[in-house]
Amino acid sequence: MIRVALTGPECTGKSTLTVQLAEHYNAPYFSEYARDFIGSLQREYTYDDVVHIAEVQRRQAKQDVPSGAGIAFFDTYLIITKVWFNVVFGKYPGWIDEELKSGTIDLYLLCNTEIPWTADDVRENGGEMREKLYSIYEKELQDKGCRYAVITGTDSERLIHAIEAIERFFPDICS
Repeated sequence: MIRVALTGPECTGKSTLTVQLAEHYNAPYFSEYARDFIGSLQREYTYDDVVHIAEVQRRQAKQDVPSGAGIAFFDTYLIITKVWFNVVFGKYPGWIDEELKSGTIDLYLLCNTEIPWTADDVRENGGEMREKLYSIYEKELQDKGCRYAVITGTDSERLIHAIEAIERFFPDICS
Protein backbone atom coordinates (compact mmCIF):
# COMPACT_ATOMS: atom_id res chain seq x y z
CA MET A 1 0.00 0.00 0.00
CA ILE A 2 1.36 3.40 -1.01
CA ARG A 3 0.59 6.11 1.51
CA VAL A 4 0.52 9.72 0.30
CA ALA A 5 0.15 12.59 2.77
CA LEU A 6 -0.76 16.12 1.80
CA THR A 7 1.03 18.80 3.74
CA GLY A 8 1.49 22.55 3.64
CA PRO A 9 0.20 25.70 5.31
CA GLU A 10 -3.44 26.42 5.99
CA CYS A 11 -5.71 27.04 3.06
CA THR A 12 -3.48 25.58 0.35
CA GLY A 13 -6.04 23.15 -1.03
CA LYS A 14 -4.97 20.03 0.87
CA SER A 15 -8.49 18.85 1.71
CA THR A 16 -9.83 19.44 -1.78
CA LEU A 17 -6.82 17.79 -3.39
CA THR A 18 -7.04 14.79 -1.06
CA VAL A 19 -10.60 14.09 -2.16
CA GLN A 20 -9.78 14.70 -5.85
CA LEU A 21 -6.84 12.29 -5.74
CA ALA A 22 -8.87 9.63 -3.95
CA GLU A 23 -11.56 9.94 -6.63
CA HIS A 24 -8.99 9.85 -9.44
CA TYR A 25 -7.34 6.69 -8.11
CA ASN A 26 -10.56 5.18 -6.72
CA ALA A 27 -8.73 5.00 -3.41
CA PRO A 28 -9.51 5.58 0.26
CA TYR A 29 -8.63 8.80 2.03
CA PHE A 30 -8.53 10.17 5.54
CA SER A 31 -9.87 13.66 6.10
CA GLU A 32 -8.11 16.17 8.32
CA TYR A 33 -8.85 14.94 11.81
CA ALA A 34 -7.35 18.04 13.48
CA ARG A 35 -9.82 20.40 11.81
CA ASP A 36 -12.83 18.33 12.87
CA PHE A 37 -11.54 17.77 16.40
CA ILE A 38 -10.52 21.38 17.10
CA GLY A 39 -13.72 22.66 15.48
CA SER A 40 -15.79 20.56 17.88
CA LEU A 41 -14.12 21.84 21.05
CA GLN A 42 -16.06 24.26 23.20
CA ARG A 43 -12.81 25.67 24.63
CA GLU A 44 -9.28 26.59 23.58
CA TYR A 45 -7.21 23.59 22.53
CA THR A 46 -4.38 22.37 24.73
CA TYR A 47 -1.06 20.58 24.29
CA ASP A 48 -2.80 17.32 25.23
CA ASP A 49 -5.42 17.91 22.54
CA VAL A 50 -2.67 18.17 19.93
CA VAL A 51 -1.02 15.01 21.33
CA HIS A 52 -4.36 13.26 20.80
CA ILE A 53 -4.51 14.54 17.21
CA ALA A 54 -0.96 13.30 16.54
CA GLU A 55 -1.77 9.87 17.94
CA VAL A 56 -4.86 9.59 15.73
CA GLN A 57 -2.81 10.62 12.67
CA ARG A 58 -0.21 7.95 13.48
CA ARG A 59 -2.88 5.24 13.93
CA GLN A 60 -4.65 6.19 10.70
CA ALA A 61 -1.46 6.01 8.66
CA LYS A 62 -0.50 2.61 10.06
CA GLN A 63 -3.79 0.81 9.64
CA ASP A 64 -4.36 -1.58 6.78
CA VAL A 65 -6.58 0.01 4.17
CA PRO A 66 -8.16 -2.12 1.47
CA SER A 67 -7.70 -0.47 -1.88
CA GLY A 68 -7.79 -1.87 -5.39
CA ALA A 69 -5.60 1.04 -6.44
CA GLY A 70 -2.93 0.18 -3.87
CA ILE A 71 -2.79 3.78 -2.65
CA ALA A 72 -4.35 5.80 0.18
CA PHE A 73 -4.37 9.54 0.85
CA PHE A 74 -4.03 11.43 4.12
CA ASP A 75 -5.14 15.04 4.49
CA THR A 76 -2.28 16.22 6.72
CA TYR A 77 0.13 14.17 8.81
CA LEU A 78 2.70 14.57 11.55
CA ILE A 79 4.91 17.14 9.75
CA ILE A 80 2.15 19.71 10.19
CA THR A 81 1.42 18.57 13.73
CA LYS A 82 5.08 18.75 14.79
CA VAL A 83 5.38 22.30 13.48
CA TRP A 84 2.05 23.22 15.12
CA PHE A 85 3.39 21.96 18.47
CA ASN A 86 6.56 24.04 18.06
CA VAL A 87 4.82 27.23 16.98
CA VAL A 88 2.14 27.17 19.67
CA PHE A 89 3.78 25.33 22.59
CA GLY A 90 7.54 25.47 21.87
CA LYS A 91 7.85 21.69 22.29
CA TYR A 92 6.54 18.42 20.87
CA PRO A 93 6.51 14.72 21.79
CA GLY A 94 9.82 13.10 20.84
CA TRP A 95 8.16 10.09 19.25
CA ILE A 96 7.03 12.28 16.35
CA ASP A 97 10.58 12.54 14.94
CA GLU A 98 10.99 8.76 15.05
CA GLU A 99 7.63 8.28 13.39
CA LEU A 100 8.52 10.72 10.61
CA LYS A 101 11.78 8.85 9.98
CA SER A 102 10.02 5.46 9.94
CA GLY A 103 8.85 5.70 6.35
CA THR A 104 5.16 5.12 7.12
CA ILE A 105 4.35 7.76 4.52
CA ASP A 106 5.74 6.97 1.07
CA LEU A 107 5.26 10.40 -0.48
CA TYR A 108 4.40 13.87 0.78
CA LEU A 109 2.72 16.38 -1.50
CA LEU A 110 3.72 19.82 -0.21
CA CYS A 111 1.09 22.32 -1.32
CA ASN A 112 2.44 25.76 -2.15
CA THR A 113 0.67 28.99 -1.20
CA GLU A 114 -0.73 30.31 -4.50
CA ILE A 115 -4.29 29.79 -3.27
CA PRO A 116 -5.42 32.87 -1.31
CA TRP A 117 -5.81 32.40 2.44
CA THR A 118 -9.31 32.85 3.79
CA ALA A 119 -10.21 33.00 7.47
CA ASP A 120 -12.47 30.52 9.20
CA ASP A 121 -13.10 29.33 12.76
CA VAL A 122 -9.99 27.12 13.01
CA ARG A 123 -7.40 28.83 10.81
CA GLU A 124 -4.73 30.80 12.65
CA ASN A 125 -1.86 31.53 10.25
CA GLY A 126 -2.37 33.76 7.26
CA GLY A 127 -0.05 36.40 5.81
CA GLU A 128 3.70 36.19 6.40
CA MET A 129 3.30 33.35 8.88
CA ARG A 130 1.83 31.19 6.13
CA GLU A 131 4.96 31.66 4.02
CA LYS A 132 7.18 31.00 7.03
CA LEU A 133 5.30 27.78 7.76
CA TYR A 134 5.71 26.63 4.16
CA SER A 135 9.48 26.98 4.52
CA ILE A 136 9.45 25.15 7.86
CA TYR A 137 7.45 22.23 6.39
CA GLU A 138 9.82 21.92 3.47
CA LYS A 139 12.86 22.00 5.76
CA GLU A 140 11.29 19.29 7.97
CA LEU A 141 10.71 17.09 4.92
CA GLN A 142 14.29 17.60 3.78
CA ASP A 143 15.82 17.10 7.23
CA LYS A 144 13.92 13.84 7.73
CA GLY A 145 14.85 12.60 4.26
CA CYS A 146 11.22 12.29 3.24
CA ARG A 147 10.24 11.79 -0.38
CA TYR A 148 8.17 14.78 -1.44
CA ALA A 149 6.99 16.89 -4.35
CA VAL A 150 5.95 20.53 -4.31
CA ILE A 151 2.45 21.03 -5.70
CA THR A 152 1.88 24.39 -7.36
CA GLY A 153 -0.86 26.07 -9.31
CA THR A 154 -4.50 26.68 -8.61
CA ASP A 155 -7.69 24.69 -9.12
CA SER A 156 -7.28 21.89 -11.67
CA GLU A 157 -3.55 22.58 -12.09
CA ARG A 158 -2.93 21.27 -8.59
CA LEU A 159 -4.63 17.98 -9.36
CA ILE A 160 -2.66 17.57 -12.58
CA HIS A 161 0.63 18.34 -10.82
CA ALA A 162 -0.19 15.97 -7.97
CA ILE A 163 -1.03 13.10 -10.33
CA GLU A 164 2.18 13.75 -12.27
CA ALA A 165 4.21 13.66 -9.04
CA ILE A 166 2.60 10.42 -7.84
CA GLU A 167 3.15 8.75 -11.19
CA ARG A 168 6.74 10.00 -11.35
CA PHE A 169 7.53 8.39 -7.98
CA PHE A 170 5.32 5.33 -8.52
CA PRO A 171 5.15 4.63 -12.27
CA ASP A 172 3.43 1.28 -11.76
CA ILE A 173 0.45 2.83 -9.96
CA CYS A 174 -1.55 3.02 -13.19
CA SER A 175 -0.51 -0.41 -14.50
